[in-house]
Amino acid sequence: MDRVRAHLREHFDAEPDSASVTFLGTETIDVLRFRSGGLVHYASLGCSRHPMLDPTEMVTEGLRGPRAEVVLSLRDPGPVTGLARSLAVLAATPAVEGVVLVAEALIDLGSPLWAGAPFTAVLLGASDIPELPLEPPRDPVRFLTATPITATEAAWVRLKGADAMRQAWANDGVDVLDPNRPAAQPK
Repeated sequence: MDRVRAHLREHFDAEPDSASVTFLGTETIDVLRFRSGGLVHYASLGCSRHPMLDPTEMVTEGLRGPRAEVVLSLRDPGPVTGLARSLAVLAATPAVEGVVLVAEALIDLGSPLWAGAPFTAVLLGASDIPELPLEPPRDPVRFLTATPITATEAAWVRLKGADAMRQAWANDGVDVLDPNRPAAQPK
């Protein structure tokens, strides 16, 4: 995890604040907070500790398989009580529920991502953070963006897909980094 932390520090060119979250039966997930140019980036650290595997696989060797960390960015969010825990829950889903985190995936946590937020789910996407190569045969660590979305937007993603949701945001001029943004009303 030290290499992943160093990779993120290098990308954001900053030293992060850190919080640790532990769930019964799982290893600790850290949530790193980087401030950069009016944005706050929250990054999981611990999701990539082990490869994400399909829970129906009968035999696994424990080295190969996709690895990922999740980064949620917000424009000057102010207090976001509970966001670190929500991001840790998201990062723990591969270990707890056998979910493989990939771009275009919709992960619905079923409760606000932070106190008072209308967002209950995230839409994962590709990140501008370069992959972190690991020693073979391990797959590299990929970094996925997590865009907060409302229940209405999550329903739209289930119905029409991630690309249609992103197009609706573009059409409506929605700033998905704004923690106070209204839900998109896709047509």
